[in-house]
Amino acid sequence: MMIINKYLPIPRQTDSELWTNERIEHIRKLALTGKPHSIFERGGNRIIDKVEFKLGKNPELTDSPTSSLSFSFSNVDMSMPLYLGDMSYGALSGNPNITIAKVADMTKTLAGTGEGGLHEEVSKYKRIFVQWASARFGVDSSVLSKGLGVVIKIGQGAKPGIGGHLPGKKVTRPISLARRIPEGMDAISPAPHHDIYSIEDLGQRIQALKEMTRKPVFVKVAATNYIPYVVAGIARMNADGVIIDGHGAGTGATPQVIRDNVGIPIEMAVASADNVLRKEGLRENFTVIAAGRVTSATDAAKLIALGADIVSVGTGALIAMGCVMVHKCHIGSCPTALTNKIDGTREMDIEFGVKTLTNFINGFGSELRNILDNLGLRNVRELRGRRDLLYGNGLSEETLEILGIDGRVEEATVKQGELWNRRIEVYLHELMNKGEPVITSMGSTAPPDVEKPGRITDWLRSDGAQVTRPPIDPYREDIDTSFYLDHGKVYLSLPVIYDVNNAPEKYREAFLWASMALSSAVFSEDTAHGYEEVSFSADGRGIASWSASLKEGHYLIVPSSLNVIDSVIGLDVPGFIIDEDEGKDDLEVVVSELDTRLKDNGVRYYYDILAKSTKIRDSADVFKMVLLGADSTIVSYSLLERAIGQGSEGDLKERAFNLIAGMKKEIALLAGASGVYSVQSSLTGNRELLRSVNLNRRVREILRVKPAGGL
Repeated sequence: MMIINKYLPIPRQTDSELWTNERIEHIRKLALTGKPHSIFERGGNRIIDKVEFKLGKNPELTDSPTSSLSFSFSNVDMSMPLYLGDMSYGALSGNPNITIAKVADMTKTLAGTGEGGLHEEVSKYKRIFVQWASARFGVDSSVLSKGLGVVIKIGQGAKPGIGGHLPGKKVTRPISLARRIPEGMDAISPAPHHDIYSIEDLGQRIQALKEMTRKPVFVKVAATNYIPYVVAGIARMNADGVIIDGHGAGTGATPQVIRDNVGIPIEMAVASADNVLRKEGLRENFTVIAAGRVTSATDAAKLIALGADIVSVGTGALIAMGCVMVHKCHIGSCPTALTNKIDGTREMDIEFGVKTLTNFINGFGSELRNILDNLGLRNVRELRGRRDLLYGNGLSEETLEILGIDGRVEEATVKQGELWNRRIEVYLHELMNKGEPVITSMGSTAPPDVEKPGRITDWLRSDGAQVTRPPIDPYREDIDTSFYLDHGKVYLSLPVIYDVNNAPEKYREAFLWASMALSSAVFSEDTAHGYEEVSFSADGRGIASWSASLKEGHYLIVPSSLNVIDSVIGLDVPGFIIDEDEGKDDLEVVVSELDTRLKDNGVRYYYDILAKSTKIRDSADVFKMVLLGADSTIVSYSLLERAIGQGSEGDLKERAFNLIAGMKKEIALLAGASGVYSVQSSLTGNRELLRSVNLNRRVREILRVKPAGGL
């Protein structure tokens, strides 16, 4: 067996990454020395990166700060406001779980056990919060009575609206015994708790667990659209506190489409939740733990100033124990033995982990105390809710209002980065090969928080249902992704049509065959013989027809330009194809405005809106276009070319089939996570399921989408 007892070299980073080499090196310096390294760091694309503390002098860093971090909540004494994640036994490989629990005891912090049963050694330590999640893997009254508290997990930031996911390859015998499930089988938790379908149900479970354990009970939720109301409801149900897990938080395994597109940033969620709790008189004796993408003591201090009591550090703790950020936790072959499957091939040395994690916590705490000293504060409790100490640089006016801070207003341009990048192409390649939602791990690198946005959809996040609006479990229930066009004459199994105009014949044939097999359609000039029932063509011989000029019974194709809207309303056509490649305005803007104008004129029912573009990249783009008002999208065949990349074309029919099937399943995931069963009837034009993250106000108002954190 290989024993990992030292840091491995950090791989060269070729892609955008939140956890940059600089952030990893910072954590390693803390973990090797236990002493402060730097404070008030700057730089980054996140909203929290653009928030700074108001300082009247140059900051000073000392090994002997004087302020205090100690406080108590719910009869739990804390040396500092630090909670060590919620990382399960199975996602982690055993020794890291033991290390985290042991170090929490040693440092008088707290550790979350995560979902999935309790490691026998972990149960011996006192400063743990045991998780009670939807599958109740390995959980009984004996397990719940361990440690200092219980966490009811409703959701998490990396996968709002769906359940936990441990791939079967990592369910070895020790994990199967702890979780009480068969070896080798995927452990996928239900999306909702099937005995919690209302806030009253949640209140009953909180009281029952308090009665059973005589311990404080927290509720963990993902940061989603209605987070202020969700948190207020949790407080009213007599929970001791809430763990809010923000968009993009780390995880052992999650569908990439969910991780990158659902939920809102933790800083927006904390600020808005704290504000509502105070307005409702619920803030006193209620503890808010902020989780997700806490990279440093500076991040922690900002979140506390925005209203958090405690911050949760998960990925940072793993980096302190050796993580080199290869995003392969779900595969089970972690080079640092932190998230590998337990098969006797490698193990992290507990003594090494205890030393580095303890040093990290001590160094982290020292940096936080230095921040307090520089702010002229004596105790960390004096920092809570001190928005007056913060200043935003380059944020929208609405973002500053939601955060409740002063700042310099800047309405960002919507297109800042690449439309196509390696992350998208790798994702498409895997989707094409497997025909299943792409599974990934660790935190999101998607725009606008890490990568720069390439189009308006990159600024938008969809909702994940929580507590009183349970999700529809896409792994166990059928989500209806079908669309009917032209008043029921055309049936599509998903809102995607593939444009095969100008496609090589082999690609055209592949999509015709796959569309026939999956009840999709192709967009073309001519109808292929034998494929009339899946051809959306200009020659009038397919299931639907289109034309660039006004023609009876034909969909009218028009450029994506706002100035064409007035001229098309009232025309005698079944619908409009908005072509972004031919227009001057962004497709999202024109689709949304046309949908709005048709509704205002009382004629939306009579027309279909089809969004056409070679720049629609994935199922998330499709999903967001539907939410903005599209009845379907027309996507270029070249998506398959990008998915193949430099690899072999192989069986193109199979690959086209997988691409369509994979997109259908991912759209179902996004819909189910939002709590929606039928995509067409519940999602078309349903902007309430969208939130924007620091999007240019003018564009946001045209889209009629609320800002993240807004009520």
